Amino acid sequence: MPLGEQAAYPVEYRIEHLRERLAKDDMGELGVRVELRGATVLLVGVVQTAERRDEILRLARAELAGVPVRVRADLVLSGAGPPARHEELW
Repeated sequence: MPLGEQAAYPVEYRIEHLRERLAKDDMGELGVRVELRGATVLLVGVVQTAERRDEILRLARAELAGVPVRVRADLVLSGAGPPARHEELW
């Protein structure tokens, strides 16, 4: 959707479009909730990498460009890397 067209849609529509983009495309990010709280759009969930978190934030800011809301994120990294120490099995 071109940027000029985006401004014509209410914030709720744009948030729903963001949810769809997170679930589809290359993201496939189903663990992130998008909530509207007053004049703030809150992104909450767990993501695998810092790069993924940054991409989600970039996408949210692009989707909500021109809308008078703040974007806040509570996106936690899952830490799916290798263990920090040797695990002893009994």
